Amino acid sequence: MLELLMAGGWAMLPILLCSAVALAIILERFWTLRRKAVLPPGLGAEVREWARSRKLDPQHLAALSQNSPLGELLAAALGVRNRPREIIKERIEDTGRHVVHRLERFLSTLGTIALIAPLLGLLGTVFGLIRMFLAVMVSGVGDPLKMAGGIGEALVCTAAGLCVAIPAYVFHRYFRSRVSDLVVQMEREVFLLTDELTASPDLAAAAAAPARVALAAG
Repeated sequence: MLELLMAGGWAMLPILLCSAVALAIILERFWTLRRKAVLPPGLGAEVREWARSRKLDPQHLAALSQNSPLGELLAAALGVRNRPREIIKERIEDTGRHVVHRLERFLSTLGTIALIAPLLGLLGTVFGLIRMFLAVMVSGVGDPLKMAGGIGEALVCTAAGLCVAIPAYVFHRYFRSRVSDLVVQMEREVFLLTDELTASPDLAAAAAAPARVALAAG
């Protein structure tokens, strides 16, 4: 395997670097975008129950915000729970942009790798063909070994570039779809909480009643 990689020439170095970066991003995104980490089970229903009858002091809101991306959105809504619905929605939208940006972290890099890896392979292919033609110019077509070296370099670079680009593109699309699915579910939970906060004029007064709330760690 090492001999095969070395046969690809210097163009294999950036391709191998791209493969290492892509693998690191894929593993990190799989860990970060776990459903339980983004949408802790039962968190939305629990927070809506708090909104009905209890007061959430700043310490509890801070803990909820650090609980998960969903918790951060719910905490943003609760932070302005006594304001009009338009203000609540505006705060949720502002916070949501930051949350989605973090969920999509490194995905643009993964997409760039999927784009440039075949180009790097093509560049190595071109240099391999140039090497072959130079060998033909120097010694003619009578030495097939020199020609084989250039052809081998071209084929190895092309194959390596595709082997990096195809998985990178597949996982880029997969993570994009996963983020979209998670965002839709977070929006649903946030809308339910917004409806709860603005359901009746007596809710604001109920929310102001002093109480202590135990926040689950998620």
